[in-house]
Amino acid sequence: MSTATQRLFHEVPEHGEPDESAAPTRGLARPEEVLRAPLPPPAPPPLAAGTAERAWQALRQHAPAYLMGTCSLLGIVLFWHLATTYRLDFYIRFANIPTPLEVLSKVVEVNGSPKFIKNVGMSLRRIFIGFAIATVLGVALGMLIGRYRLTRGFLFPAMEVFRPIPAIAWVPISIMLWPDNEVSIVFITFIGAFFPILLNTVSGVQAVDGVLLRASQCLGARERQIMWYVVLPGAAPQIFTGLAVGMGVAWVSLIAAEMISGQFGIGYFTWEAYSLISYPEIVLGMITIGVLGLMCSGLIRFIGKAMMPWLTYGARAGSNP
Repeated sequence: MSTATQRLFHEVPEHGEPDESAAPTRGLARPEEVLRAPLPPPAPPPLAAGTAERAWQALRQHAPAYLMGTCSLLGIVLFWHLATTYRLDFYIRFANIPTPLEVLSKVVEVNGSPKFIKNVGMSLRRIFIGFAIATVLGVALGMLIGRYRLTRGFLFPAMEVFRPIPAIAWVPISIMLWPDNEVSIVFITFIGAFFPILLNTVSGVQAVDGVLLRASQCLGARERQIMWYVVLPGAAPQIFTGLAVGMGVAWVSLIAAEMISGQFGIGYFTWEAYSLISYPEIVLGMITIGVLGLMCSGLIRFIGKAMMPWLTYGARAGSNP
């Protein structure tokens, strides 16, 4: 008989019952000790791995769009470089247009100048104040006009009279209306953003499903609760569409107002560069306006996605087979 077999027979008695005294020597726990012992904590899920995988999938999903956008911008810069380098003249004249390198050198120069930073800061302050006022009034009046027939019949015709008037046409009257030139520019910015926000809010409120409204009324919801929990979330997609459109119109109105009656701002900087025949600064002002407008619109889209997660979830669920 081998040594292992002898050890086995020595630890197990003849009656077939386990030897309790031998269990501690083998390092094994008794059954009652196993039952009393607390369960080990569950292993944490691999959050880092899951987050990295989702980030990689999102990057793969949006990579074609980013690539096409980059190629589009590089194509514009390449055409700009070739047209200004060879001074192309085929009805459109590029003889006096600065090259990308000249504009880049001007960017390096103005970044160290507090005047340019001050102009950008003034434009951003004006756009945010005017746009904030337009958002509050446009959304509030749009919900009232879209929800209540009496309010729509009383206010909407007056709004339609003022809506076709361009914001730039308000410059002379705004200078006479407001005691401060700064307030008049903010007012013109407000006018440019107000009507797109108003009309899109009215359209969004009227497009809310009537079944949801009747269901909330049957469940005992009050009018204030219906407006806050049913009408506003239902109209939110079109409201944010109006905000994005209103931001673009607000920038157009602001630049026009700064060129006509402003003393500071990126619009005034661009017009002053034209008056001083500084062509690189003109292009720099235009590029700055485009970048700032893109950043503001991107901020609105980001806030919209954060406040409407059900749309993002629905898009993801619809894309899955």
